[in-house]
Amino acid sequence: MQQFSIRDIEHLCGIKAHTLRAWEQRYQLGISDRLGGQHRVYSNEDLKEWLRISYLYHNGCKISTIAAMSQTEREARLEKAYETDNPDEGFIHQLIEASLDFNKEQFEKIIHCVVLRNGIEHCVQRIFYPYLHRIGLLWLTNHAIPAQEHFASHIIRKKMLVATDGLEKPEREGPRILLFAPAGEYHEIPLLTAQYFFKKAGFKTVYFGTNVSAESLVYYISNHPVDYLYTHVITFLQETSPEAYLLELKKHFKGKIIRSGPAFRLLPDDSTGEIVLHSLEELILLTRNLTSQPTI
Repeated sequence: MQQFSIRDIEHLCGIKAHTLRAWEQRYQLGISDRLGGQHRVYSNEDLKEWLRISYLYHNGCKISTIAAMSQTEREARLEKAYETDNPDEGFIHQLIEASLDFNKEQFEKIIHCVVLRNGIEHCVQRIFYPYLHRIGLLWLTNHAIPAQEHFASHIIRKKMLVATDGLEKPEREGPRILLFAPAGEYHEIPLLTAQYFFKKAGFKTVYFGTNVSAESLVYYISNHPVDYLYTHVITFLQETSPEAYLLELKKHFKGKIIRSGPAFRLLPDDSTGEIVLHSLEELILLTRNLTSQPTI
């Protein structure tokens, strides 16, 4: 059984730890065990309960009302809320619950439902990214749940590959974009997302994926025409700094580097020969605004 701290609950539910403690004491909600009589520890079931409580609370239900509900009443209110109050947030909560139990069938069912209802792009922007952000896959955090990250990313990866393969828009004359993550970086969802939107815009893409050695990258760009390099890095594990890595890359590549991800957040945005993206929305806007250019 997994154990979570009150900070994990705070991170996943969006409710401050001191508020959680107050609700525990006042309403006897989500009472946890104490490890060695000191620190609160929460089980999977505890976390699920707090996820449901927080969802109702964030959607306008008073905590005193939630506390007075029976389990049956709470489940009925949740089912209604998921459909009417904030469906996207409801899907995210359900994904977290499914991933806690490694329930592949339920996880895939939720994704299938939202894709059918709203399309893959809505799913990526409103479901996948917020969900992955919540469990710590896209951002550096001390409250990540590694096992659930791997479980979820594998399923989402398959969905993104199918969606990308299903794009029918023909490639147009214009920039050729190589997508990669450097050696030591294995988070692939941001790269697959970028590839989807670049291909949807009709650009030619070369997908190298994650954990790409500098030697492989330099060999390719030295022998093949590429206008842009795109990389998203969450945890930079090279011996050099991110800045030194980019400088070395520029010695071999004369086009523009499109970079995003937490590992680059301390670098200046106005670096020569670079396009800096801070969000998924900025990536989508770039794919729409990138005009046709002569290839190298």
